[in-house]
Order: sequence, then C-alpha cells, then structure tokens
Amino acid sequence: MTKPIKIFIPRDSAALAVGANEVAQAVEREAAARGQSVQIVRNGSRGLLWLEPMVEVQTPEGRAAYGPVQAEDVPGLFDADWLQGASHPLAQGLTDEIPYLKNQQRLTFARVGITDPLSLGDYQAHGGLAGLKRAATMEPAAIVDEVIESGLRGRGGAAFPTGIKWKTVLSTPAEQKYIACNADEGDSGTFSDRMIMEGDPYTLIEGMTIAGLAVGATYGYIYVRSEYPDAIATLNSAIQNARAAGWLGHDIAGTGRAFDLEVRVGAGAYICGEETSMLESLEGKRGQVRSKPPLPAIKGLFGQPTVINNVISLATVPIILAKGAAYYRDYGMGRSKGTLPFQLAGNLKQGGLVERAFGLTLRELLYDYGGGSASGRPLRAVQVGGPLGAYLPESQWDTPLDYEAYVGISAMIGHGGLVAFDDTVDMSKMAQYAMEFCAVESCGKCTPCRIGAVRGTEVIAKVRAGNEREQQVHLLRDLCDTMLGGSLCALGGMTPYPVLSALEHFPEDFGLAKSSQAAASAA
Repeated sequence: MTKPIKIFIPRDSAALAVGANEVAQAVEREAAARGQSVQIVRNGSRGLLWLEPMVEVQTPEGRAAYGPVQAEDVPGLFDADWLQGASHPLAQGLTDEIPYLKNQQRLTFARVGITDPLSLGDYQAHGGLAGLKRAATMEPAAIVDEVIESGLRGRGGAAFPTGIKWKTVLSTPAEQKYIACNADEGDSGTFSDRMIMEGDPYTLIEGMTIAGLAVGATYGYIYVRSEYPDAIATLNSAIQNARAAGWLGHDIAGTGRAFDLEVRVGAGAYICGEETSMLESLEGKRGQVRSKPPLPAIKGLFGQPTVINNVISLATVPIILAKGAAYYRDYGMGRSKGTLPFQLAGNLKQGGLVERAFGLTLRELLYDYGGGSASGRPLRAVQVGGPLGAYLPESQWDTPLDYEAYVGISAMIGHGGLVAFDDTVDMSKMAQYAMEFCAVESCGKCTPCRIGAVRGTEVIAKVRAGNEREQQVHLLRDLCDTMLGGSLCALGGMTPYPVLSALEHFPEDFGLAKSSQAAASAA
C-alpha cells in the first residue's frame, strides 16, 4: 500500500482566521475525489504570517511550502502535481530555504510549525522532554544554578534574571509553593505567547514542571486571556495528555516528585498582565496592583512563595536544561543572553515572528525580514515593546536590540513586539492614544495613573488644538514626571515613554518647531 503523503496545514489562530480549516477540508475532498492518499497534519504556524494559510507538502527533498492558499486554489494545486513539490504560482520552494526562516536562530521556537502540537511522540522525536529528564536527576539548587548561568532574563518585558527569582523562591521555606505562568499577552503587536501555546504547548508544560522541581513547587497555573480560545483548548488537551503519560501528576517520570497544573482564564483586563494584579485575579479578586514588598517570590499566590514568569521565559527553560547553560549563553550580547522572538506587526509587507539572538537592529528586522512598509511609503516610526513602548525614529533604528542599549535611548524591548508606521502617521494622535489607553486600562489603585492618564489625555488634546501650546507642553512634561516616579506599576510608570518619545522626535506633529520643543524641554 502506498504511504500517504503528509500535508501540513496550520491550526494556529492566525491561519484559522484566514481560512486554514476551509483549506484543510478542500484538500481532504480533492484528494479523495482523485484517489490520492494524503495524511493531513495540523501543525503550528511557522510565523510567516503574510503567507498564511501556508501549506507544506512532505517531499523527498524536504517540506515544500505553498501560500497563501485559499480553498479555491486547491484543485489547481493538485492539477500542478503539488504533492511532488511541483511549481505553482503559490509555490515558495523548500520551507527551510525561505530566507525569512533560514536566517533565524530558533531555540525557543525550534518545533513550532514543524510538529503536531498535541503529539507527545512528535514532541519527543524533536528533542522534547530531554530537559525535564535531565532536571529529574538534579538537585533543585543545581537546576536553579543552570538557569542563572544561562543568563535567561524575563521575556515578559521586565528582563529580571529568571534564575535569581527562582533562587529566592527556593530559599524561602513554605509547605506549599506555586508556579504561575503569565500568559495574559495584551501588548499591541504581540503574539509569540499565543504561538507557543497553540504550536508547542508541551515546551511550556515542560518548562513549568522543571521550574516546579527547581523550587519545590507542586502546583502551577497558566493564566490565559479569554481572547485566546484556541490556545486555551490546546493547552487543556496537552495537559491531559501529559498527565496521562506520567509527565504531570503525583509521580513525574518515576521520580517520586509531584507537579501538576491547570489553565485559568482571565477576563481580558490589560492590568492583569502585571504580575501582582494577575495574582489577585487568580485568587478570585478584582485585578489590582499589590504594593511591594513583599515580593511575590516570598509572598505570592495565596500568600505562598511563587515563581511568576511569562510564557516565553518558561518555554525557553527546556532547551537550557537539555543543552546546558553555556549553549544558550553563547547567543546574544552583553547582559542580553540568548534569543528573543520578535513580532513584526503594523505597516509591514511581511508581518510575522522572527527569533534571533540579541544584538541585531531594528533596521534589519524592518527591512531584511519585514520587507519595508506594506503601503510602499517610507517608514517613519516604530513602537517597540507594546503600547507603553517608545516611538523610535529612523535615527535610532541602528541601536543594537539589547536591554541596556535600549534603556540608554529611553526605550525598552519589552516582550519583543514592534509596530511600524509609515510617513502618514500623526504622532500627536498616537501620543494621545497612549494616554487614553492608560486611562481605560488603569486598575485605579494609584492616583498618578488613575488621574494622570485622564489629565494627560486632556492636555495632549489642548496641545493638538493649539490652545496655549507651549504652556500645555510644559504641563504635560511635569505630569509625565509624576507618572514615571509615582505610579505603583509599569502601566502608569511607562505610559510617559510613548508620549515623551513622540514629543522628542516628532515635535512638528504637535505644532512645535524643533527649536520651540527644545526650549520647552529645557524649561
């Protein structure tokens, strides 16, 4: 009997949104009608989002990509003999040779788009569980030391050393400890957490289990925003499979040590991406920021020591344990070790996910990967790090993507999301939007954020209307200083970043000449 030809059709939300399920049904119907034997595998997305649905066919030379494929294209693809990797207007060549993918350094995303996300056999065949197997033979302190040595820093935005946080939890005595995964991915232009949860959920489960073994935690929670129904369903299925296979539960892989976890669904409040607000929500309370100290590592969920990391941080732990700290540490630059999945969005021809080591530049991401603007007009500004990130002008696009280098230009890398704008953007409007966003999403606990964002929106509106412009700009800068220094968390404390960067680099959009803007700044 002829072995069926594998056809990979993504089940990722981005692909589903543009018709991947309809394409899968069309392929199944067409193959049956032609008497051709195929096996459809629903993989994750490779991250080339402008080509979704990107369908791959397994050929003797490797997987051949076709995209973007619509259901109506399927008969023509069969006519062109695509099952043999034949040429077609939608053909992209061998997937691994597409420059967008070939020039990446995929560590955390090594399996995403390659495996069936819910197949444990597939996961293990591609290196999965190697890190957990090694961790199961190590003492907790040795696991923590490995993570410290790797240089891994929090990928959620704060960039705090992951291993140091784990060490604090390990050294805090308690009868119960927890691992809390912050999967409340709310930043504009970000989707790497979602892609991991939908495309390689076992690496997150493995990372959380390793964290549990490292600090003595026996239970974990994945806090996912309700806007991610596909991720939630995939995670729940993966957890059931891992539990049935003995990789979760009372006796992990015969070690006699316990760890289990569950998914908790948030209601979509942006503030619950802040770690202490997330803890409040997990406890069934209104999502509001907690004052620190105590730190969550000492007194966190239900008052117990808690490791809080985001999806990418935890999903990166397995490769560190599998290949060693030095392997991971050799990527990157300075104190920014390893790789980061950058997410390209906004006005770009080729939006998608790019995993590269720290040290490349924004210009490389925008043009070598993003292909320049989708509109064909010159790019003017890029917001890096979500809705609280600074707007960077072209003069700063050659700064290496490194945590410390970005602090040096009053910016942040954050979760690795970037949103590009062409020369038609009104930066005063974008600054006003940042304040409006903060006003809407503030938890209301601290005055600088709750009141400051409302007043800031009003002041920017007056600046844009030309109402005592110089005086209002001076007031706006004072207000931003108050929010920066007085807010309890990063929502109020970082809202000034996009506002001040827009004022600094694009004063003409506020009706200010550069000389006037400089004078206002000096005042």
